[in-house]
Amino acid sequence: QVQLVESGGGSAQAGGSLRLSCQVFGHTTIPDWMGWFRQAPGKEREGVAAFYTPAGSTYYVDSVKGRFTISQDNAKNTLYLQMNSLKAEDTAMYFCAADYSQSGWWYEAPKYKYWGQGTQVTVSS
Repeated sequence: QVQLVESGGGSAQAGGSLRLSCQVFGHTTIPDWMGWFRQAPGKEREGVAAFYTPAGSTYYVDSVKGRFTISQDNAKNTLYLQMNSLKAEDTAMYFCAADYSQSGWWYEAPKYKYWGQGTQVTVSS
């Protein structure tokens, strides 16, 4: 059973930075697909970024391109999301997600079987 534990959320001023971490437990290798999602109050869960482990490919939603960077440290079984130039609209609960399946689009929440508990990110303007 894969378990995902996020950390690194908190508060920041607009224009500031935060780094989220997601450590993978319960499996010897990081799943093929690792993603970050976010959900603001009253809104649907949104795919923010994803990492395809076999190819090292990265994917981003347009609103974070050039500001956020997703990366992995396979030795630590950890996924990261470096968030720079934060905006008030980035405020949300951020979730780490993982899956081994090749089906589905990276930004679709139902694609992912495993989810972390979430970490809150609050950006003040």
